[in-house]
Amino acid sequence: MTSLRSPRRRQLFAAAALAPTAAIAATPQRPAAAATTTLTYASAFHADFVFGVAAASAQIEGAAFEDGKGESVWYRFARIPGKVHGGDTLDVACDHYHRFDEDFALMASLGIKTYRLSIAWPRIYPQGDGELNPKGLDFYRRVFASMKKHGIEPWVTLFHWDLPQALEDRGGWTSRVTVDAFAQYADTVVKAFAKDVKHWITLNEILCFTLLGYGTGTKAPGRKESDKVVNQTYHHALLCHGHGVRAVRKFGGPGAQVGLTDNCAVAVPVTEKPADIAAAKAWFIERNAQILGAIHAGRYTDGFLKRVGADAPDVQPGDFDLISLPTDFLGLNIYSGTFVRAGKNGGYEAVPHPVNYPRADSTWLRLVPQALYWGPRLCHEVYGHPAIHITENGCGYDDEPVVNGEVLDLHRRDYVRSYLREAHRAIADGVPLKGYFLWSFIDNFEWEDGYQRRFGIVHCDFKTQLRTPKLSARYYSDIIKERRIL
Repeated sequence: MTSLRSPRRRQLFAAAALAPTAAIAATPQRPAAAATTTLTYASAFHADFVFGVAAASAQIEGAAFEDGKGESVWYRFARIPGKVHGGDTLDVACDHYHRFDEDFALMASLGIKTYRLSIAWPRIYPQGDGELNPKGLDFYRRVFASMKKHGIEPWVTLFHWDLPQALEDRGGWTSRVTVDAFAQYADTVVKAFAKDVKHWITLNEILCFTLLGYGTGTKAPGRKESDKVVNQTYHHALLCHGHGVRAVRKFGGPGAQVGLTDNCAVAVPVTEKPADIAAAKAWFIERNAQILGAIHAGRYTDGFLKRVGADAPDVQPGDFDLISLPTDFLGLNIYSGTFVRAGKNGGYEAVPHPVNYPRADSTWLRLVPQALYWGPRLCHEVYGHPAIHITENGCGYDDEPVVNGEVLDLHRRDYVRSYLREAHRAIADGVPLKGYFLWSFIDNFEWEDGYQRRFGIVHCDFKTQLRTPKLSARYYSDIIKERRIL
């Protein structure tokens, strides 16, 4: 394998860039300093690199209807027979609603100083809009006070899939009613917590709560709509992203930063020859046209509109002025990737994973560590992001028992190590990768997989609510302490 710092690797990196299309900003120049860096795998991450953990309100809080909280689409979806493994619900989850202080104490004991969490929209506006629930705001005030006490900085996601059911009853993401409601919600939350929060994320993984919620129906609310309707849900989500940016700019106060978290489709070239790299880049641009491509072009790209034809979303005047508001960073949720090579007759070819290709127990999670190099690199090259954070990366496995007080999850330890090596490599090659949030802090409700699928570095006994840090938690704690891959 070619050395990281060899002239050959630098030559391949420089040769990889494709000429930008009219809809895509020109590829930024690689920072000159990167060509002379001596960074190796044993080197420390830079001093301001953020190491954190992540979780989402619906998956950990429980207290489903406590203190005035409204119903979400996931509470309704989980009660439909056959939709969630084992008939599991979110009613109790990890009981974080009542145990957050001890959870933050555990985080602090592991040296974790940054936590990405989300606000439960139905706790703030039980009907989605209209009457505000003061007890919901009070809960998050207590959360932020506890985090401050334990020396943990919050990164807050405004929407992580728990849409108020009352809005779904009025059309959900198919309706601009949801856009208007989100604007009100975002203004309220940012105003309320501007003194506590300086890092905001607008939405989490647009394609999951739109395409999978309204197209395939595998996630809440479980609808199967036409391509035209699904494309319209993308557009409404993009408008909400714009409103989130607007709210932070208006009410976030000095130093507030905001960005989107996207689960972009990541291409990994089969070889690092210029032809395969160019093919991977072309695949990446096409596959991400409806979200990242639209945001950064300030319109839907010609390629996307040609592909969807009459199913293109309806756009009103001024929509893209909102959608394309500048952000401070891009959050990427990266777990896996698709191998791509140059086609025999030009273009690109996606290479399917063989049946025996390594994967986690999550069937969609093929183990492709290189995705943590190529995802950030391609986002930087194609869209010119000045700062990128990995806002989720982790792996889901079943049957991780506590034995003699330990969970020996060496598979997760190896996953974290191999993926962080690729993140380290991206930094060495001049990609502005600024942080990494491990998913997740604690085993929780894994959407349609229920409580069977465990992603946490802390084991949760869902019957007793006992927390047990796994081997991976101790390993990650050491990485945070020493700021290098061990």
